[in-house]
Amino acid sequence: MNIEIKDLSETRKSLVVTLDKSEVDAEHQAVVKDIAKVARLPGFRPGHAPAELILKRFAKEVRDDLKSKVVGKAYRAGLEKTKLDVVNVVHVEEGTIEAGLSAAIAFTVDVQPQFELPEYLGIPVQVSPVEPTEAEIDAVIEGLRQEHADFKVADRAAQKGDYVKLAYEGTIDGKPIAEIAPDKQIYGKVPQTWEEVDSEQEGLIPGLGRQLAGLKAGDKKEAQVVFPAGFAAAPELGGKAAVYAVEVQEVRERALPALDEAFFKSQHVEGIDALRLQLGQNLKQRKEYENRRAQRRQVSEALAARIEFSLPESLIAGETQDVLRRFMEENIQRGVPEAEFEKNKKELYENARRAAVSRVKVQMLLAKIAEKEKIAANERDLDGAIVREAARANQRPEKLAKELVRDRERLRSLQQAIVFDKALDFLVSKATITTATAKV
Repeated sequence: MNIEIKDLSETRKSLVVTLDKSEVDAEHQAVVKDIAKVARLPGFRPGHAPAELILKRFAKEVRDDLKSKVVGKAYRAGLEKTKLDVVNVVHVEEGTIEAGLSAAIAFTVDVQPQFELPEYLGIPVQVSPVEPTEAEIDAVIEGLRQEHADFKVADRAAQKGDYVKLAYEGTIDGKPIAEIAPDKQIYGKVPQTWEEVDSEQEGLIPGLGRQLAGLKAGDKKEAQVVFPAGFAAAPELGGKAAVYAVEVQEVRERALPALDEAFFKSQHVEGIDALRLQLGQNLKQRKEYENRRAQRRQVSEALAARIEFSLPESLIAGETQDVLRRFMEENIQRGVPEAEFEKNKKELYENARRAAVSRVKVQMLLAKIAEKEKIAANERDLDGAIVREAARANQRPEKLAKELVRDRERLRSLQQAIVFDKALDFLVSKATITTATAKV
């Protein structure tokens, strides 16, 4: 057996393993014997049919099994001799594999990059104060009152925060939007709908709510709006200027509930002090959660910035596709049409690849840190991960566990994710943390 290795890049190698004729013949004889043991041929007991007959009747099986055995033997021998730390087999070129001939199998493989870990203990991170201020609690209470507000008819001109009932019909360059986007009538002509005046959140028609202040019931107006480029809800309107003929039918003002017994009862508390205490605790928990996320992000970014090394291209490609898949799934659920992705395909791919490079780099660093610090996934970790994964997939944990037993690659990925998570938690626990000055 002859083994040759060639560097294609720092993380990609070409491995050519050549088995001589005698080695191929030995594998061929073993394949024929294995098939003969189970073959059922008239006049012969299993295992006693002559090799010539086996070769004639099971030529395809013999050929396929021989290829599999020779390729497998070549790969194992190549790794044993070269000690390559392979992360992915990118391509296999089998060549001709048959009895009586030598066989040369070429493997293109991606390998683990070689690098020395940078200093990873004491990474500086900054967190925000977690104790809520009185002003923050006041803002949450105001938000609760807004959520429980009633809307009463107002016999006056519309003001910020009011809701206006109106009818509208839109045109672009004099052509009705109902004809330009016939399957999106809500952007063309509507006999009755509601818009909030001067809302901080954009309404259905971009910019329309900001042009309603000062109008009262019975007023008419032409409103000029421009749909943003790449308007996902109606791509045919993206980037275009439109004119909407608006007729106000009614103005309603927001009437906030009083901080009385009925309001406190709706919040399951006895009074204002109990409400402020409850909201303060909730705010603190949310801030603590946000701080944990911020610490993990800062540690990851700082660690990656401390070193540069080559990354296996196949890992980047796989992670890029994973990022794209998740992005598309999330946006399709939000109602973004698939055709919109095709328009921005190049930009989406470039963004996904940048994210993938960052993720792969951090994962490789975390894997090496986990190895050095002897961080591993134990049974309890795996049980917890299965429960969380099953909950996300709306699946019973017992069923998912059985699937993982059958799918070893999926199980390995889950275990790897656990190790990455534990390694990142370890780094956060060793970080140098400072708390930002609270905003007054």
